[in-house]
Amino acid sequence: MTHEHSALNGTKPSHREVADILTERIRVGRLRAGERMPTQETLADEFGVERRVIRQALELLRDAGLLTAGVRGAPARIALPRETDPSAEPQQTAAGLRPRVMEAFQAPHVSIDAICLTAESLNLALADPLQLMRSGQVTPESVTVRLLLPSRDLDIAFPRAAEDAADERKVHEHWLSLRNSHGRVLRSGLRALRTTRGIDVDVTLRALPFTPPVKLYLLNGSEALFAYYTVTKREEQIGDTTTVIYDALGSDSWLFAFDRDGGARDEAFVIQSQAWFDGLWGTLASDITLAG
Repeated sequence: MTHEHSALNGTKPSHREVADILTERIRVGRLRAGERMPTQETLADEFGVERRVIRQALELLRDAGLLTAGVRGAPARIALPRETDPSAEPQQTAAGLRPRVMEAFQAPHVSIDAICLTAESLNLALADPLQLMRSGQVTPESVTVRLLLPSRDLDIAFPRAAEDAADERKVHEHWLSLRNSHGRVLRSGLRALRTTRGIDVDVTLRALPFTPPVKLYLLNGSEALFAYYTVTKREEQIGDTTTVIYDALGSDSWLFAFDRDGGARDEAFVIQSQAWFDGLWGTLASDITLAG
C-alpha cells in the first residue's frame, strides 16, 4: 500500500510520508513549478495530522530543493527546476535567464545587478515576475535593481557599421534608441509596483565609459550568470535601409551559471563577479540619460 493510500484510508502519516506524497505530486505535475503550495492548514486537514507534522514535511521538501521559502506569511511555492550539475551545458540567454530570474523573485528581498548592452534580455526575463507581482501572486518585500549600460557618448565598439563609414552615426543612434527604450521600460515597470502593490522598489541605471565585452547578471548575491558577447557580421534593418554591421546578439549568447553554494570554484566566481560589478559601479560609472 502506498503512502498516498494509507493517508486517504485514515492512517495518520509521518512527516516523512507526507513529504514523500508531496514529492510524488510534484514529480507527476499535480503540483507544478511556480505554483503555491497549499497552506499548512489545508494540508493538515487533508492528511489528518497536526500542523507540526506538515511543517516538518515542508522542511524536508525545502532541503531537497523542491520548495521555496514563504514570503510575508504566504505559502511557499514549488521551486522551478534548476540544473545544479556543474558539468551541465550552458543555455542561450533567451532560455537560461528567464527561469533563474523567476526563481530569484521567490525571495523576500530581491536584488539584481546586471551589466549589458541594452537590457533587452533582462526585460524579457522580468516579464513573468512582473505579471505575478501585479496580480499579487508573488509579493517580495523589496526589489533592488542596478543596471550598467554603455554611455550614450561612447564610441561604442559594437554594434558599428561594417562597410560604409557614413553609416556609423545611424548605427550608433539605432543602438542608443534600443538602450534607452529597454532601460525606460525596465525602470517604469518595476517602479510602478511601489504604488500598485506597495513593494519597496529601487531601480538605478548608470553609464559605463566602455563597451562591455561580456554580459553579467548577479541574482540575490548568490548566483552569477555570465555570457560572452560574440561579435559577428550581419545585416540589420535600420529605418528603411538594410545596413551591414558588426554586432553581438545578446539573446543568443551562451549563459554560464555559477552558484555560491556550488563549491569553492563557483563561490569564488560569484564573489569576484560581485566585487567587479561593485567596483565599476562605485568608480567609473556615471549618471545616465535615457533621452532620445
